Amino acid sequence: MGMKVLVIGSGAREHTIARTLLAGPSVDKVTVAPGNPGMLRDGILTTQLNPSNHAALIDFVKDNSYDWVIVGPEVPLIEGLVDDFTAAGISAFGPTRAAAQIEGSKDFAKQLMIRHNIPTARYRTFDDLDQAVRYVTEHGAPIVVKADGLAAGKGVTVAMSLDDAIRALDDIFIDHRFGAAGAKVVIEDYLEGQEFSLMSFVSGTDFWPMPVSQDHKRAYDGDEGPNTGGMGAYSPVPQIGEDVVRSAIDTIVRPTVQAMAEEGVPFTGILYAGLIATADGPKVIEFNARFGDPETEVVLPRLTSDLGAAIGAILDHGEPEFTWRDTGTTLGVVLASDGYPLNTVTGAHVPDIPVPDDGHVYYAGVRTESKGELASSSGRVLVLTVTGEDIADAQRLAYGALDRIPTPGLFYRHDIGAKALADSPVGRVT
Repeated sequence: MGMKVLVIGSGAREHTIARTLLAGPSVDKVTVAPGNPGMLRDGILTTQLNPSNHAALIDFVKDNSYDWVIVGPEVPLIEGLVDDFTAAGISAFGPTRAAAQIEGSKDFAKQLMIRHNIPTARYRTFDDLDQAVRYVTEHGAPIVVKADGLAAGKGVTVAMSLDDAIRALDDIFIDHRFGAAGAKVVIEDYLEGQEFSLMSFVSGTDFWPMPVSQDHKRAYDGDEGPNTGGMGAYSPVPQIGEDVVRSAIDTIVRPTVQAMAEEGVPFTGILYAGLIATADGPKVIEFNARFGDPETEVVLPRLTSDLGAAIGAILDHGEPEFTWRDTGTTLGVVLASDGYPLNTVTGAHVPDIPVPDDGHVYYAGVRTESKGELASSSGRVLVLTVTGEDIADAQRLAYGALDRIPTPGLFYRHDIGAKALADSPVGRVT
């Protein structure tokens, strides 16, 4: 008998995790709490349990004899779900509440990096609007303004002008756009270079890096519009050389997991390093305490080994095996609701997408309509992921499918992967 696994979350990231688990021989059954109706199309079970209801989740795991749990989103991690599972004798893959601070507080992460000489932008932290405005006025633009806490990937403003910076501070301190996440603000120096994401499976001071990816944060083509949770991604990233990746592993990932262990908050789970390749080497923009979204949708499809067996081995303090596809490019395009991320309009019909060979649709914000069809229920609706021979081929496959169908009430970027085809380096990708 194979293992039974519970995945916590509801988006395309969790859909990808669940489908990848089921693709390996070690896992027979995956349930996602709460999941979404699009997952049912892949034989993935869902249960309408709220990730914040820890007691109900613990009872569900025990009553149904699940072998272990993986927590997808950041909020349940920050709320201590892994701690509660562990206290109940349940194996859970993800960081403790204390270790998840590396994402839950940008100030915590920056202080950790400064103490351990991990390369990152210079910064200051403020909890007062007037002091923050005075600092950015003296510093000048470009400058980066970040809400300290969780803001669903939308709490960062790369301000190219002083007006943009002050407007971002007003959003945080006066309009309270990010609620409690904006009680403090981290203001960073602007860094020049291309961004990339490096995720690693981590167990204490041991870690196993994944292929790098690059996501597209801005809502519209050409990196225009507001920041989103991510409008698409691709992997690998040809303009980020192997030497840069090796340097990032040696100067950022390894010292970070060692620092967490040394400071009494050892990390188990997925450490996501959002990095930028500067002229002075790779530097940290942010850390996340879980799989990225939409990066997961283009990285996990490149896994050729058994994900369930590997995570099971990590939870048993054994040695996991990871093998990855070393040819081709995997590219994902997000289909989002009109108005996302500022004034999202939901309820649009979600069409069936003609998926190319070696491609898949991972569902996120969908609900069931009459006759079993799907409608949009939140900002990001689905991700179409394809694998082609190279970037250009993957773009041809993805857009060849999307451009053939009407998408009223929905939109997508038409330039995912374009930076890999540019003849010259471009600036910061946010």
